Amino acid sequence: MPGFKEQEFNGALFVGEGETRFSVSVDLLTKDGKVINENMVPSIWRLGPIATDGSYYEIELSTDDRVITKERLGGLRATIDHPESWSATDVANAQAQLPGLQAKYDAMQAGKRNVVVRYARVDDTELVGSVTALDDDTSVWLDASAPWLEPSTYAVDGPSSLTGSSAGIRDASRTGYFRVDTDAPSDASASWATVKDMVAGMVGKPAAAGQGAAALRYELSRGETVTFTAHLGDSPVPQATRTKEETLAFIADARAHVDDGSVHGSGEVGRAATFMRDAMALNANYDEKYDRSFVMWGLGGGGDDIFKGWDSGWDGITAGSLDPALALDHVRDFYDQNGGPRYDQLNAGPMHAYLAWRTYTRTGDKSILELVYPYLTSYIARMPEFDTDKDGLLESPWAGPRLGGRGNHLGLDDSPQYANFQQVVTEGTDHRDNTNLTDVALNSYYGLFAENLSQMATALDKPDDAARYAALKEQLKTRMNAHLWNADRGLYLNRYLDGSWEPTNTPTVFYPLFGGLATPDRAKVLVEDHLLDPDEFWGEYAVPSVARNDPAFCSAGDHHPGVTGYEYFQKHLEEDACEEWKGAVWPPMNATVYDGLKRYGFDKPAADLATKSTKLWLTTWEELGWFPEYFDPEPGQVINSAATDTTWRTYSWSNLMPLMGTHELIADEPWGNPAGFRFGTLGLPGTNEVDGVPLHGHRYDVTAGPTATVVHEDGLLAFNSTGGRVVVRDFVLTSSGATFTIKADRPTKVLVHPRGGGKPLAASVPAGTTSVTL
Repeated sequence: MPGFKEQEFNGALFVGEGETRFSVSVDLLTKDGKVINENMVPSIWRLGPIATDGSYYEIELSTDDRVITKERLGGLRATIDHPESWSATDVANAQAQLPGLQAKYDAMQAGKRNVVVRYARVDDTELVGSVTALDDDTSVWLDASAPWLEPSTYAVDGPSSLTGSSAGIRDASRTGYFRVDTDAPSDASASWATVKDMVAGMVGKPAAAGQGAAALRYELSRGETVTFTAHLGDSPVPQATRTKEETLAFIADARAHVDDGSVHGSGEVGRAATFMRDAMALNANYDEKYDRSFVMWGLGGGGDDIFKGWDSGWDGITAGSLDPALALDHVRDFYDQNGGPRYDQLNAGPMHAYLAWRTYTRTGDKSILELVYPYLTSYIARMPEFDTDKDGLLESPWAGPRLGGRGNHLGLDDSPQYANFQQVVTEGTDHRDNTNLTDVALNSYYGLFAENLSQMATALDKPDDAARYAALKEQLKTRMNAHLWNADRGLYLNRYLDGSWEPTNTPTVFYPLFGGLATPDRAKVLVEDHLLDPDEFWGEYAVPSVARNDPAFCSAGDHHPGVTGYEYFQKHLEEDACEEWKGAVWPPMNATVYDGLKRYGFDKPAADLATKSTKLWLTTWEELGWFPEYFDPEPGQVINSAATDTTWRTYSWSNLMPLMGTHELIADEPWGNPAGFRFGTLGLPGTNEVDGVPLHGHRYDVTAGPTATVVHEDGLLAFNSTGGRVVVRDFVLTSSGATFTIKADRPTKVLVHPRGGGKPLAASVPAGTTSVTL
């Protein structure tokens, strides 16, 4: 389905026996003579609904790439109207740029054409689809081609059909056959020597004829629909006999059943689970080298250094909450493609350990631990080379004199907390030197890494390893609390080797919660005195990547107070003053803080952060149809609405924002009992529901509100409580009863329904935390 390929996602992939591969794609023509066939991120207008199992897929495409928008033009007008707030050069540039950009914008809007493409799978070899024009004078091509330029042949077979054949990539003795039939004669058709020739020929440029790709052209009026059937076989496929009406009825029925077997939700926060499901489906790719699926970090790129880093760790965690099979394939594909996490990004190893452990706690598949354990133990064994002074804590690696990349060792790029560290020349297995900055975030990841390896070793029956890694985690906890806690400020802060403090206040001060290194009393200070302070990290948009009252907040450019909506605007095609790690809200940073809150039992702040994160994500999803790499830290900035970054409009880790809402309702507990799970919330607004969540081989539906929480397992009632809000941890259900810990905000009655239909078991719990065995 769309998303199967890094650069092209407007089509569907067919894979036959022996890896015979074909694709069918919808190509939209612009009025200035271009064809939208590949690298289509700018052309996505709306996405969904999408069924996780591929039975239904819907996407709206547009010729308007939204590079020039009325909001961007508004930024230029604000510059011109407020010359006192911008430099004379910026004002002059805005005056020069605005007329030409306005003309381009007007032409784009006049020529804008949108189509809705729908696919519905009939069975493992056949799908039906439709293309509906939302504007008059819309031109589309329906093409059949090789998805990875593999040897195959394609031809036009009459006015409304395309055919193809290809030998198997894994088994050349197998031949696959492909056929596409539409419901109406095309307005034009052709076949070309290559896909490149096809793209050129579609817009009238010189192109060689041949058998490398074939396509049918349709001229559509507003509301007009063309339908098609695409079919794969191991012998020549006969022409489809399905009528247009039958095809549309099948598509409509598939759309009506999208939620069957797919995660979906309702309520102010819970509803985002449905959209998260759709967004993740877009970035589910097929690895043509290893014949399995994985989650792409962002459309438009391949298996490069970003996939090798921490991004894909978080992406796998999101996938695990939606589609366990995809998550398992994602982990396996990561090690096939890369041979393990990249070492130049020192949180890649810890994050992929965290992913592997959480994949195990959700699926129980021990083969994942057996796969990753040798890679990860070798990785952690290298990390002490960044302990410059050999005191047990790691220092940041040296990244060179350029300030913009000094946080790259943790994916934090230009984070100002690393602006002033100094090089310390060392000899190690890595090409980088060390620095003089003891790093709170790096050591927090290091502690989590040791803990996850200890957990894995226990599961793999390696008691000596388990004890060694547990001891390392405890050593780090002792050292961090002795050396990196600034009592005057009540923060875990980076510290130079001369004993002085790095003063920059960023959310990494909360990372010791994520790593399990904070003491309970210091965790309480961090949350109550800092995280929940709107002058620092709280507020409508949270969590900013630099505290709001820190001098480094939004320091990537000039501020323009009083220029409503454009306070942080710089100039055309430049990001605002809060760009990247100088203030923007980043999904993985929020998710790290959230997991730390849940780990330490700060359930109400965690629920509030999940709510804020979900609302921020929904703002961009509903207004723009995007799920971007990062977000503005301040509301009211109209240049990109809530989305700071428009380059990566479809970035997988963006979905961590709504994932927090889903995890509020039900999640694995990575620091708890692997056989149990967590559900319920102490703070999501109103009543929220998420259904069809896969966990431990079952599907769960959870509804949680102010006075009741209800859990169904595989459609059967498993738990319900009345009285107050609850969070239930380490819930293990059996045929005879259940064990769990419950935190309630008021006295609450509980009923557990054993597997197999046994008599319900009741308990009453007071406000607070209670351990229950029924």
